[in-house]
Amino acid sequence: MIITKKALPRRTLLRGIGATLALPLLDGMVPALSAIRQTPARGMRRFGVLYVPNGMAMQHWTPRGDGTAFDLSPILQPMAPFRDRTLVLTGLNPGPGGGAHAGASTKFLTGVAGRRTDGAEIESGPSIDQLLAKELGRYTQLSSLELALDGRDFAGTCDAGFSCAYTNTISWRTDTTPLPMENDPRVVFERLFGDSHSTDPAVRRARLAEDRSILDSVTEKVAELERGIGPGDRRKVDQYLDAVRDVERRIQRAEEQSTRDLPLLEQPAGVPSTFEAHMRLMFDLQLLAYQTDLTRVVSFMVGREISGRTYNEIGIPDAHHPLSHHLDDPMKIWTMSKINTFHVSLFADFVEKMRATEDGDGSLLDHSLLLYGAGMSNSNAHAPINLPVMLVGGAAGGLDGGRHLTYPEDTPMANLLMAIMDKLGVPLEQIGDSTGSLDVLSV
Repeated sequence: MIITKKALPRRTLLRGIGATLALPLLDGMVPALSAIRQTPARGMRRFGVLYVPNGMAMQHWTPRGDGTAFDLSPILQPMAPFRDRTLVLTGLNPGPGGGAHAGASTKFLTGVAGRRTDGAEIESGPSIDQLLAKELGRYTQLSSLELALDGRDFAGTCDAGFSCAYTNTISWRTDTTPLPMENDPRVVFERLFGDSHSTDPAVRRARLAEDRSILDSVTEKVAELERGIGPGDRRKVDQYLDAVRDVERRIQRAEEQSTRDLPLLEQPAGVPSTFEAHMRLMFDLQLLAYQTDLTRVVSFMVGREISGRTYNEIGIPDAHHPLSHHLDDPMKIWTMSKINTFHVSLFADFVEKMRATEDGDGSLLDHSLLLYGAGMSNSNAHAPINLPVMLVGGAAGGLDGGRHLTYPEDTPMANLLMAIMDKLGVPLEQIGDSTGSLDVLSV
């Protein structure tokens, strides 16, 4: 609290702070057209990650043939319409340590194994989605989105000796700050568009007008307060007003774009009853976030490691994690491959929507780089080698697809992370255990 014993009540000031720092709409407004003009579509680049848990049925994932002369595997068949935009990578190694499942999710975007602890002393490394968010987030309302389909109560057990924080996320803001992944579409919608309940332009304009009136009231009351306080408190109030002005700027941006055409989407009621409906809805929200340039960085966990989800909608009542320990039984491996293919088919539908959505001089897919993969390969062996990974999109002209590339088995996965950062215009000298960058991603 800035000051007591003055005319401004505590609850009024808190209301002002809420309007300044935490109104959902203010964290999810469409940026101004002027901001888009400052960053032409040709140079606008977006990054997305889709992480799948519990490894992969590798016999049905790995393509036959290398370079451009390769055949899409059964699991990858849904990607056939986007073959020219798909780069499949074989042989990448995330490195040892961090636990079988905890290490899989933690190292996928960081290249750093988590510290062994079941307490609060968790530690890994910053993930590339958050490193990108620091740069690309300068142009958007939200620096990044972290999405999931499993709730924390759905994650099952965690690796022995490792905090559940390692299996609950793939995004790390810092070495010691894992980010929560949101699985409720209603919450994601509010973060993007506020509690206006709809993307309808008239509804959004009405909400913007309400927010502006709140800010005007707060500003007037704080200005009155400043006349009766000392220099120290005045500095605190000035900092507060700077935050108010920042929100006013964001409201102005949103007002300038409040008439922009968007697909009409009502606020979701909550988590859908089926996996497929849930995943499609989250993809639609991700598409809207890209389309309106609310964010350029999205990380999406299809499932948390050790997830025991069943897939009755495709005729698989077996829990995913136990099924992944298939003991090399061909029938169990084939059943697991059906789950893997189901995931890829839903991803392919999202990629088609990205390709069909105009964006400046091309499409959203042209200006995006999407990373799809798992943190382990052979799930029966918890194998932290030869990760199943593919890149999809155009990366604003920076990615040459239509290829299957095979690397020596000691090639760090972190080298791919280095290449992704370079392609998206944020080059680094080192990420995790990287030994260099995969220059073969160059066109």
